[in-house]
Parts: sequence; C-alpha cells; structure tokens
Amino acid sequence: MRTPAGEVAVLRQQLTAQQIAGVFSELVPPDIRNGFPAPGVTRFAYEAPAGKVAVHFERKDAQVRALVRPHAEEVEPAPAAPEAAPARPGGGRGGAAPRATEGAPPPAPAAVGPAARAEPLPRPPGDPRAALEQLLALTVERQASDLHLTSDAPPALRVDGDMMSLEDYGPIPSTRLREMVLAVTPDKNRTQWEADHDTDFALELSGARFRVNVFEDRRGIGAAMRQVPSAIRSVEDLSLPKAVVDLCDHSKGLVLVTGPTGSGKSTTLASLVDHVNRTRAQHIITIEDPVEFVHPNRRCLVHQREVGVHTNSFKQALRAALREDPDVVLVGEMRDLETISIALETAETGHLVFGTLHTNTAPSTVDRIIDQFPADRQAQVRTMLSESLRGVVSQVLCKRRAGGRIAAFEVLVVTPPVANLIREGKTFQIPSTMQTGRSFGMQTLNDALVDLVRGRQIDPDEAYAKSMAKAELRLQLERAGFKLTETPER
Repeated sequence: MRTPAGEVAVLRQQLTAQQIAGVFSELVPPDIRNGFPAPGVTRFAYEAPAGKVAVHFERKDAQVRALVRPHAEEVEPAPAAPEAAPARPGGGRGGAAPRATEGAPPPAPAAVGPAARAEPLPRPPGDPRAALEQLLALTVERQASDLHLTSDAPPALRVDGDMMSLEDYGPIPSTRLREMVLAVTPDKNRTQWEADHDTDFALELSGARFRVNVFEDRRGIGAAMRQVPSAIRSVEDLSLPKAVVDLCDHSKGLVLVTGPTGSGKSTTLASLVDHVNRTRAQHIITIEDPVEFVHPNRRCLVHQREVGVHTNSFKQALRAALREDPDVVLVGEMRDLETISIALETAETGHLVFGTLHTNTAPSTVDRIIDQFPADRQAQVRTMLSESLRGVVSQVLCKRRAGGRIAAFEVLVVTPPVANLIREGKTFQIPSTMQTGRSFGMQTLNDALVDLVRGRQIDPDEAYAKSMAKAELRLQLERAGFKLTETPER
C-alpha cells in the first residue's frame, strides 16, 4: 500500500491470481459479476466503508493485476503487462517480490497457482530432527495440507490443492533426507521401512499432528506428511448438509463416507464422530491406521486403536470390538472382503458403524461393496446391505474463489425405494432416485457443485473439473445462467 510516508506491507505473503480475482469478484457490480474476470481490462467504482474507490482490474491469460485508488484520483491505464518470469515447478518464482517505487507501474501479474514465497526461507539447522521440525513448522505457517520430501529435490508443499516447490531451500541429498526422516520415525516403523520400504505412522511436532508415509523410490527415501488439524471442526463449521448430520441419529446401521484420496473424508468422519460424542452418552471405538484426530471423552467414552500399534489388523480389531460393548464403531478403511463382511455384521447386530471407501459416487459405492463378494454370496449381501446401509456421503474438495477449499457433497439416504433397488440389483436406477429425493436430503454431486457456483463459492470451471458427469453439469450450469470460459480436457 502506497502512502505519503512510504510503502506499507499489507500482507507478508504474495497473493495468487486466483485469490486476487476471488476478492475482487465480491466487489464488482451485479451486471458484470457473472463474466468476471473477463479477459482484458475491467474498470468500476466501489463504495467502500472509508469512501469511494476506483478499481482498474486486468486479466491476461492466467495472470491478473489490480490497482485501487481513491475515486477522486483517476486510475491511469496500466501499461502493457511485462512478460511474466518463467514459473518454477509448483508456481513459485524463486525470489522475493520486488518492491515498487512511487509512480512506478503496478507489479507484474501473479501467476495462477500456489502463493509465491514473500521472504527468504530460514537456514536449515544442522541437526536432522531440528531441520525436519523447521519444515513442518513452515507447513503449518503456510497453511499447507501436505509436506512432500524427495531425495535430491527441494521440499514441496500442497497449498489449496496445488503443489509449491520450495526452490530456495535447495535439493535435499538422499543421505541427509534419510537422517531427517528416520530421526522422527518410531523404531517399529523404521524396522518396517527397512524390510518393506513403506511404513505409516502419526507424528506430533510443532504443535500439530501429521499422518506420515515413508517410502522409497528410484532416487532414495521419500516421505509424504499430511497435516491433521489439531482441532476437530464441528458439523456447523464444515457446513455439512442436515441429511448427513441426521445419519448420526441412527442407533444401528452402516454409514459410508467416500471420495478420492485427499478429499477430506477423515475430516468429515471426525466431525460426525465428534457430533455423536457431544450429543449421546455412549461408547465409541475407532480403528485407524494411523490415529489422526484425537477425540477426548465428552459425553461418550472413546477408545481409539491404531492398527500396527494396538492391534494387528482392521478385521482383528473389528471382530474384537463386538466383545467390547460399543455403540458406535469407526473403521478407518474397509480394505478387504473380511473387513467389509464384519462391518456389515456389526451394523446388523445393533451398532452404528462409520466407514470409508475410495469410491467417487454413492451408487458406485454400493456396487463396490457387492462386487467384493463371490458371485454365490452377492444376493445375500444385497439383502444385508439393503437392510443395514443408512447412507453414503461422497465428497470432493473444490478451490474457493477467494482462496482455500470447500467440499461438495453427494448424499444418498437409504429410503425404502432405495433399499428395494439395492436388494433387486438395480443400482443403476439410484441416480434418478437421488434426483427426485431432495425432500429426504439427497443430492447428486452435480447438484452440490451447481449450488456452490450459484453461491459464488467456486468458479464454473472448477465445478466442471470436479464433476463426474461433465456433460450433464454443463447443461445444468447453462440453465442456471453460467457459462464455462473454456472446456478443459481434465
């Protein structure tokens, strides 16, 4: 911000073009809002609380820049945008943003993608553990969801779904990275990694928890460290649909939360378990690999078991849970036939079971469970599933227009008509039933995406990218008055 006394830094971190466009999209007049940001120059006035301002906004390809001045001062046309510096992997430009001088043109456009670093990275400590803790602290500071470490390559952060390479940190030699990673790896997991070249564990450092996978590739040791929020977000904070929250009210049955890796399934499940913990006086058992969110005893008694630490496998812990007087059981992953079979039995025998699968839609989740079983058992499983399944929540994470991410939820509530379709093997008819079942809280993923576009939470192109039925979504968006700026091949 330029002032008579000089320049004042408003933010310590440079904004991305996507974040800038998201902020200004809230200010533009209604008559141009749907098409904003259009290519070229857009000028408009805005009545701010401190007075009227004039806005000059320019978009060139995937780059933007904006200039805001008091309305009394005419906003001069910005000179042609200089050629942007070549972006490094992940979108960073490798240097601190240059300082503008009085009367100079606006800074060069910011490339769409992760935020570039505003300050030089601190020098890594010599101690391997301290060096890793420094990177984890940076992950928390940058609000990144993941830290990726690769032998002979710079560290990388995932910010709002995009990878950002920390180029100025420099490549970490394989031997050095091995020392850093193994410094925080429990002895049991170190032994497992040396034998299998893969291991998972939970880590608590820098005031945050991380889910860690250590692996080996052609370069040497590597690690992916996902940040697990220290606080469990409530169902209200996540804006979970009421029909999803209502699934917690069942005394028995199976509730599945599905979606691709990194879609926020763990966060949603933790929120649902926390809701039960706050509203019912019961016994909750969680079986996870590893334990991510830590649930204190509130109204419920909570026992959390970690596979490989407190039990040998999901199926062993799930079978043992039947003898531990639970009311609610969370199964972190329903990976194999036996685990799925025991989970169905547990749901049938008077327990509420929460589980996850890596499926993309609610109807495909039903098919995936049935297909796990041999052909001669599938008729019986369809009957069991029609009686025990209470609902399926499939979700994806979308980029918000103003930065950050938001989940879009597909919701299947198992009503008697849906149960009949499952029992009769007519799961292909479930999507049409969902479209007519809004009164029961059901919605398709496309419905959820269109609602987010209408609410100006996400862009139409982002909705298109995350849709599983793109042709249908295009028609829905056009009927709602929105157009795609492009037809990306994604």
